[in-house]
Amino acid sequence: MLTLTCPCCGVTAEETELTYGHEAHLKRFGPGSTDDEFAGYLFTRKNPKGVHFERWRHSFGCGKWFLAARDTVTLEVYGTYPAQTTEPPADLVAKIKEKCPEWEGWQ
Repeated sequence: MLTLTCPCCGVTAEETELTYGHEAHLKRFGPGSTDDEFAGYLFTRKNPKGVHFERWRHSFGCGKWFLAARDTVTLEVYGTYPAQTTEPPADLVAKIKEKCPEWEGWQ
């Protein structure tokens, strides 16, 4: 079972207490964007084999959104951080690079 620690309240919860919110760090396109940009935002998602950044909500706890880095193959969780963060923390990126030297980065 997947367990994540909510960075907002500090509770470690199983995935049954959380709600998956899809890919993290998406660039949102709104008014003034081209049709292709808006369609890409709505429908195009990464589906990596390996490290992936995701949004999660602690739905049966504090109710707040947070971000997590995990491996989609092994389900190993590298870490979690607040949803207001625009990019993964440097220490988390270093931890992932140490474990997976072939990883090309989060963008």
